[in-house]
Amino acid sequence: MKFLLLTLVLQATASGAVPLSENTNLEKVEFALRYLNDYYDLKLEKSTKMKVSNDYMENKIQEMQQFLGLKVTRQLDTSTLDMMHTPRCGVPDVYNFRIMPGRPVWKKHLITYRINNYTPDMKRADVAYALQKAFQVWSDVTPLKFRKINAGEADIMILFARGAHGDGVPFDGRGGIAAHAFGPGTGIGGDTHFDEDETWTKSWRGTNLFLLAVHEFGHALGLNHSKNRKSIMFPHMINRYHNHNTFHLSADDIRGIQSLYGGPEKDHDSSNNTESTTCDPSLRFDAITTVGEKIFFFKDSSFRWKIPESPKSGVSLISSLWPTLPSGIQAAYEIGARRQVFLFKDDKYWLISNLKPQRCYPKSIHSLGFPDFVKKIDAAVFNPLLYKTYFFVDYQYWRYNEKRKLMDPGYPKLITTYFPGIPPKIDAVFYYKRHYHFYQGCNIFEYDVLSNHVTKKLKNNGEFGC
Repeated sequence: MKFLLLTLVLQATASGAVPLSENTNLEKVEFALRYLNDYYDLKLEKSTKMKVSNDYMENKIQEMQQFLGLKVTRQLDTSTLDMMHTPRCGVPDVYNFRIMPGRPVWKKHLITYRINNYTPDMKRADVAYALQKAFQVWSDVTPLKFRKINAGEADIMILFARGAHGDGVPFDGRGGIAAHAFGPGTGIGGDTHFDEDETWTKSWRGTNLFLLAVHEFGHALGLNHSKNRKSIMFPHMINRYHNHNTFHLSADDIRGIQSLYGGPEKDHDSSNNTESTTCDPSLRFDAITTVGEKIFFFKDSSFRWKIPESPKSGVSLISSLWPTLPSGIQAAYEIGARRQVFLFKDDKYWLISNLKPQRCYPKSIHSLGFPDFVKKIDAAVFNPLLYKTYFFVDYQYWRYNEKRKLMDPGYPKLITTYFPGIPPKIDAVFYYKRHYHFYQGCNIFEYDVLSNHVTKKLKNNGEFGC
């Protein structure tokens, strides 16, 4: 192959067949031919007598420039060669489809993965966490669920390797192909490989494992490369996102993956399911908050709403109101005066203003001042009298000053000590008419915020006339 490539370079340049910009040398031409062969189906392997015609080369360069959003010059100019040298994914761009040829998809919604080995560049726990968060990016917008296994054959086998590693697609050393993945299917299908010659990190230094994993898992689920530079499926690593807590998929990514699998929990009628279980005495809500004149009760992929002191109520999918939000909201609160609603899941939170999701979200809960050991919020409630928000985590709570945008000092504190009569491990809570309404299991504790005591205890399905 190397002899063939050199022969082609000499033939092409001698005949003036390769479109050259000023100062383009033979080494650059050889690299460009290899790049176009790997990613844009430039036919090099027919015979050593093959001539690379001027039109054929220019067409391939134009195809690459158009796909990657470069100025179309049909020449190996500086910007084109610079892009070719940018680290990238090893999957070809030539198909120019949002989904892979043949539209391969997983025929099930629970997909297993196994980490075959770990890069020495990072702590094992950090590698596992980065990969788990990368899978979560896709599960948040689809009905797919991912489960890690530690032995046996998984659907997606994850490997760190260098050079030739047994799949017929060798890595090329540091700075070139950073990773590659195979589309859904049996055997090697879905498997995802990372080049050990890269320096893998959890930050902006080196190669960010989380971001590359999100990209490669997109391939493992059936997505091909995107022309959109804002898309995580753009083939080159030119996007400067680096924090998994603030990262979110572009609209292009969401449209692409949902064209294959649909939206969260779309595989069954969640609204009907919620209707039928509302009066289940064992029902536990995930989160509750006021939203304007209504109260929203979140459960899995849907929410039940009602108007206080009124028989009016209804049920909807979260995705029908906010398509980019995940299912399984775990905590929520409203600042009514600002018409803002904050929604929490795991270590991320979203801001909804005037019922519209805001840009630059989700953000990390740690940006609010939580210590690293806090991985999720059980419940949250805003007190408009103090203009402070209470966050409940296990048996403790924190208090956040919404005016100063800081955690109050001296926290966390014990729930049982400072909220007498309220057991720890709260499922949900909301504020209404100077009372907190704490939900724990099948019980509701109505709590007077001025006198600091429980005034009433109810069953939670009583909210809907059960």
